[in-house]
Amino acid sequence: MSRPIWFVRAVQAAFPTRFALATAARKLPWLGKLVDRFLFADDDVIYLPRDSVIPVNQPIAQPEGSALPSEVAAHFIDQANHLFIMDRCFCREADDCVDYPIDLGCLFLGEAVHQINPKLGHPATKDEAHAHVARAREAGLVHMIGRNRIDTVWMGVGPLGKLLTICNCCPCCCLWRVLPDLPAEISKNVTAMPGVSVRVTDACVGCGTCIEDVCFVDAIRLVDGRAVIGAGCVACGRCVEVCPTGAIELTVADTAFVADAIERLTPLVDVT
Repeated sequence: MSRPIWFVRAVQAAFPTRFALATAARKLPWLGKLVDRFLFADDDVIYLPRDSVIPVNQPIAQPEGSALPSEVAAHFIDQANHLFIMDRCFCREADDCVDYPIDLGCLFLGEAVHQINPKLGHPATKDEAHAHVARAREAGLVHMIGRNRIDTVWMGVGPLGKLLTICNCCPCCCLWRVLPDLPAEISKNVTAMPGVSVRVTDACVGCGTCIEDVCFVDAIRLVDGRAVIGAGCVACGRCVEVCPTGAIELTVADTAFVADAIERLTPLVDVT
């Protein structure tokens, strides 16, 4: 049964407390297990790096005619028989975002979308869905795609295997900014795209541009005058985009990285 609007607004009002809850869940094992069970169990979510940071000077096989991360989102939109666009981004609205468009909400795919409260958005055609995610990319947002239990909880829909989420995330308001504060058994379910990683080269001058409200998960910092990327990096590529000297590179180790991401997500959710 879909959640009434008053429930959604109550959850939004509590949204700023997410960091405190994540920290408590990490420090208190019993609480961490409860949070995991009811909000994150069986999740598998992938950050898609922005198309603009994919290296074009190295040979990359082109599954389905493209080797761009956005093709993962496009594939599932083309496969889906049920699509729903949120009229507003839950996270940006809750945080009163002033840097990115609030009207670019999540795109949900799968049969469970028919249970979403219609006051939150509207059913979409494939063409509308493609246009929506393209507009999000143009606005500088980063796609995150996968099976996300928390969406079934706050919207009151299900089952989990019938709802695929495509978030359009900003670095200031994204729910998953809490990743560094969460217990490892939860944070491990949100990862970089298969075969994709980010590295700092010797060209780094330690200017600090990459650590100024750029990384979603605070995975980059300055150490001895040089940028260092930690293990929590989800390879969104934002630091690659902002580096003024081109010292940060996104690398693709597996030439089938688009196909691998699609193969990983396909059995998780039936979008048809």
